[in-house]
Amino acid sequence: MGSLGAGQKTVHAQTLDDKALKGMKWRQIGPFRGGRALAVAGVAGDPGTYYFGAVAGGVWKTENGGLTWMPMTDKTGIMSIGAMAVAPSDPNVVYVGTGESCIRGNISYGDGMYKSVDGGKTWSHIRLEDTQHIAKIVVHPQNPDIVYVAALGHAYGPNEMRGVFRSNDGGKTWSKVLFKDNKTGAIDLVFDPNNPHILFAALWEAQRTPWSLTSGGPGSGLYRSGDDGATWKRLEGHGLPSGVLGRIGVSVSGADGTRVYAIIEAEKGGIYRSDDGGENWKLINPDHRFTQRSWYFHHIFADPKSTDTVYVLNTGVSRSTDGGKSFEAIRAPHGDNHGLWIDPTHPQWMILSNDGGATVSHDAGKSWTTEANQPTAQFYHVAADNSVPYKVYGAQQDNSTVAIASRSDSFAIDRPDWYDVGGGESGYVVPDPRNPQVVYAGSYDGLITRFDKSNGQEQDISSWPLNPMGAGAAELKHRFQWTAPILVSPNDPSVLYHGGEAVFKTTDGGMSWTAISGDLTRNDKSKQQSSGGPVTQDNTSVEYYDTVFTIAESPVEKGVIWAGTDDGLVQVTRDGGQHWTNVTSKEFGEWSLVSLIDASPHAAGTAYVAIDRHKHDDYKPYAFKTTDYGKTWNKITAGLPENGYVHAVKEDPKRKGMLFAGTENGIYVSFDDGGRWQSLKLNLPTTPIHDLTVKNDDLIAATHGRAFWILDGISPLRQMNATTMSEDAHLYQPATATRYRGPGFSLPATVPVGANPPSGVIIDYFLKTKPKDAVDLEILDAQGKVVRKLSSKKAAEGASPEEEEFGISRPGEKLPAEEGLNRFVWDMRGEAAARVPGAVNWGGRASGVLLVPGTYQIKLTAGGKSLTASAEIQKDPRVNVSQADLEKQYELATRIRDRVGRGNEAVNQMRSVREQLDGLKKRLSGDAGATAVLDSAEALRKKIDAVEEKIIQPKSKSGEDPLNYPIQVTNQLMDLQDTVESADTVPTAQSYVVFDELNGRLETQLTAWREVQAKDLMALNDLIRKNNIEAIAPAREKTKVAAE
Repeated sequence: MGSLGAGQKTVHAQTLDDKALKGMKWRQIGPFRGGRALAVAGVAGDPGTYYFGAVAGGVWKTENGGLTWMPMTDKTGIMSIGAMAVAPSDPNVVYVGTGESCIRGNISYGDGMYKSVDGGKTWSHIRLEDTQHIAKIVVHPQNPDIVYVAALGHAYGPNEMRGVFRSNDGGKTWSKVLFKDNKTGAIDLVFDPNNPHILFAALWEAQRTPWSLTSGGPGSGLYRSGDDGATWKRLEGHGLPSGVLGRIGVSVSGADGTRVYAIIEAEKGGIYRSDDGGENWKLINPDHRFTQRSWYFHHIFADPKSTDTVYVLNTGVSRSTDGGKSFEAIRAPHGDNHGLWIDPTHPQWMILSNDGGATVSHDAGKSWTTEANQPTAQFYHVAADNSVPYKVYGAQQDNSTVAIASRSDSFAIDRPDWYDVGGGESGYVVPDPRNPQVVYAGSYDGLITRFDKSNGQEQDISSWPLNPMGAGAAELKHRFQWTAPILVSPNDPSVLYHGGEAVFKTTDGGMSWTAISGDLTRNDKSKQQSSGGPVTQDNTSVEYYDTVFTIAESPVEKGVIWAGTDDGLVQVTRDGGQHWTNVTSKEFGEWSLVSLIDASPHAAGTAYVAIDRHKHDDYKPYAFKTTDYGKTWNKITAGLPENGYVHAVKEDPKRKGMLFAGTENGIYVSFDDGGRWQSLKLNLPTTPIHDLTVKNDDLIAATHGRAFWILDGISPLRQMNATTMSEDAHLYQPATATRYRGPGFSLPATVPVGANPPSGVIIDYFLKTKPKDAVDLEILDAQGKVVRKLSSKKAAEGASPEEEEFGISRPGEKLPAEEGLNRFVWDMRGEAAARVPGAVNWGGRASGVLLVPGTYQIKLTAGGKSLTASAEIQKDPRVNVSQADLEKQYELATRIRDRVGRGNEAVNQMRSVREQLDGLKKRLSGDAGATAVLDSAEALRKKIDAVEEKIIQPKSKSGEDPLNYPIQVTNQLMDLQDTVESADTVPTAQSYVVFDELNGRLETQLTAWREVQAKDLMALNDLIRKNNIEAIAPAREKTKVAAE
């Protein structure tokens, strides 16, 4: 057994100031496909405004009936939403209860109640912190300060903060008005819509442990109050089922307060109805469709205007119009439905929540809005392949597996950029490192598939293909957990591991399997009995215990394999599985979940273990490190929050001792091998981080509530230390950049698509203080020529008028110069040509030329100090093109750029002269002796106009005007530059021919302009001087474009 390394050398705790990290930013890639949601609410009489709460992704709001959703709590710590309600008398008042109450095997807890008084813009915490899981909120119909809360309480242990609570002052103070015992909480709560003094509440005795689920007991029951919750009466007998009760849902008809519906888990369970306000009851419908998996569902909702109309949610959505006797199925966008809010003024308007998100209907369920616009997916694990660009893989809860692009070749990462790769909703997804077309994916019951994208075939290669559904674990030959681990050997890609009660291995793609261990778990048969009860059993492999939960193999030493179990053991073999050693430390705790083991990529005997004890009602972080194959362990949790249990610890493959930790409420980094942790949350919403992986220079997070996120360009993390932080300015060495192509503008935040990464060289620099003077950046080529200049004092021009007209965002480039870490993405282009302010173009813009692959020098000047670093640009490896061809492309594009710049510069000169002519005309207006001067000035203006109209099209003022006014030579040259640079290849022959033609036309007009200046402008100025008038300043040549 392993021991705690109490006598080992203490690691010096090192953290960096948060300002050292602030320039970095997480990027959400999606997929935009909804995850589990329980809580929904709406504004009565408003068909556009609705809210939903994701179980681990915060509060979302729509104001357009579900067309788009916006996150409302990302800047708060609000994460897991169990219930919500809008005050009927004031739609600005919104109450949110945190912690989901459908207590499946992977749930997130909450920290009480929150309130908004401005429609969700801002939030305040209003106590009830230790309730953890809130099931329902009801607000008095006339008074927004009177609110009732049904709190389930702790899911994994007894506590007193459970039952029904009431506040009469908007949440400032609370009274517990209904409480049974410390194992029983409230699961449902409703008003009589016709009489708010009357309430019904359902209490539920339920608990989970690391090895069991219990739904029901003597604490469960249905209660009624007729005095605003001051006193309560338990309803029993009179037609209600006897014996042990489980979960109960209750609802009162808005059309008739004497009509009450309840769905009850019991031996004689089903849908019950009362027609006298709860005094007497009758079993109306015992259909198992409505009572299956009672602990997870049992949701019932009476229609607000029709006495006999009632909805029941389970795997499907059902509606009865005859008081519950018969039901019709309503086709919803997703299964496993939990929440329904029906507008009391228009019952055909409603919002539904399920395990696929939230959806709105305006026709009583005939049609629904999409759930593919909510990035609230819950992923269990993450992997990345060796594609270029790489793809990200994972399994989404109650959905499919996903392979999604980390970068697309279009404007964003959208639906065509991701697809299913076999397996199922849970488990690991692992691409073959030799061939990313081949993917291994798992799910519950030991399923593992081999998917080949090249032919679309998905083969079941489960090591024991016997479906065990419904059986207890003790009856099975092999036990596989819900998220049974899959691992491709880092030393031999033909080797694949799969974890059950033992570690299984295949070397032939799953055609045969061999156990390379015995049972590595505690194999406690008392913990492997049928799950659920005492009323309803529930056996899926999420309820199978004594299983291998994580596998890791050392990439440094072949044969070193680690296995961690869900019953708290860590085992290691150093000979490929022939012999195993139990190296569990007592500090891990008995029956802890060994969530993840990471074998160090730097040292053979080093491993990191994430331990999860939240199913013991212990939410503290536990993480350990060994450097001697598990003989001794050091706890490495300093700096992690006390309430954030750890899901994953991963070491950076390039910087030894730099660790990343994914916890239940965020992500953390350690620069000293776990000696001290600090937040790496940055702009990441508060959400569980279930897994992490590093690919190239990116950190990828599998969130269990907000889909996949990537922290692009972690190179500065690999370089920063106390020394770099002590310098007045420090320029970090950039990572190699690839010449990917893609649009240079972003879409609005409301568009439900994933974001592409920065396209270019990521330049990071640290400034100890905000400088008074400008920060300047120069890019030099291999010959020392300056190809680009940028400054913090002046921004380059942004979107053109025609782009702004279409809402395209293209911010002007400006160097950031803030205290701390600054990040600038150089787009790998040289200096842009001069632009004509306000000019409207069709197809093409005055842009710099994409530079050829090679090494460039970056020179940063800040605070009088110059810093240099090199930047490497490589070609897109997907493109078969020579360096010589790219240089030919660059040469022609540069010639075009130069001519565009010269033409635009000439137009700017003309407009300067024209502006002076306008001033002259204004000054001489009414002067009878100035007729000759004014006539000469007008003649000059006409000649300038004639030349300008051949260079640009001055009549175009809006994006579609070029359809009426033909574009001219500089616009055509800009478009030709786009043509030449449209792909990584040598220019076409015709591009050279067209350039020669356009260049000739431009040169004709430039010659004409020079003649106008030399003759007409000079003649006008001679005439002006003779009349003692201020002369027109001649145009000056500019050097906007740097030599390249």
